[in-house]
Amino acid sequence: MKTITVQKLKDTFQLEVLAGASHMDREVTRPRTHRPGLEFVGYFDFFPMNRVQVLGRKEINYLLTLTVEERKLHIGNVVKYHPPCFIVTSGQQEIPYLILFCEQEGIPLLRTAETTTEFIAKLDSYLIKALAPEISIHGVCVNVSGIGILLRGKSGIGKSETAHTLIRRGHRFVADDIVVLKKLGPATLLGTHNETTREFLALRSVGLINVVRQYGRRAFQDETRIVLDIELAPWQENSLNNELEVEPQFTEYLGVKIPHIEVQLQPGRDVAGLIEAAANNWYLKQLGYSAVDEFMKRIEDEMQS
Repeated sequence: MKTITVQKLKDTFQLEVLAGASHMDREVTRPRTHRPGLEFVGYFDFFPMNRVQVLGRKEINYLLTLTVEERKLHIGNVVKYHPPCFIVTSGQQEIPYLILFCEQEGIPLLRTAETTTEFIAKLDSYLIKALAPEISIHGVCVNVSGIGILLRGKSGIGKSETAHTLIRRGHRFVADDIVVLKKLGPATLLGTHNETTREFLALRSVGLINVVRQYGRRAFQDETRIVLDIELAPWQENSLNNELEVEPQFTEYLGVKIPHIEVQLQPGRDVAGLIEAAANNWYLKQLGYSAVDEFMKRIEDEMQS
């Protein structure tokens, strides 16, 4: 199971530490935050105690309406479950009682000046990506006209050279050699680099190049949603037919099925152009358009006339 520490959250979001500074190594394992409003009024049936607990103005204002004894009871009932940490939003100041409880129980209490809604949106997005199941595969990742594509094939087949051609045509590079795939949801697969190889593309006979330095910031992006899996393969005689529509095939990564296309290589074939065509064709299908259906309708109309 992937985890991140409270210290990592503190550094990433520049949070102020109010209590529990010696316990910043506590681990966060769940990808979403929680606002313990119901728990403060005594309802614990579905309390996600392993999540980061965010306290906005509603929660703090409610606690301020209680007597000192009631406040101790209600806060104590939540703190005893030892969540990873508490984060107070909107720079709220009237929380000395929270500081005392968290210090006693060794739970980090942090504060941000951001509003509750804005902060939760940022933190949830960060946690989903940071804690997502992931695998690393050999390949190249590019974004063609907004379409995330995973290029695979045997070493030396021409994946990096194809990516370079696509970059020259105005598309964006994401990762070379090692592509990290993260599962963000049942049908969402994110492709990114492993930080070490960020912006670098290895070209045989040329060597290592920095895509951003050579082609500018617009030639690179950190991540993209993978929607097509394209495998570059050696040419096989008589294996490709000029069919109207190719039978759908899929490749599965982390339980997510991605449409798969095989592109066979031969001198003179515009591989980058075929990838552009595949990306555009996928996009049109998402809009409900089928070139085959339109073609068959034209034939039908012609026969009827």
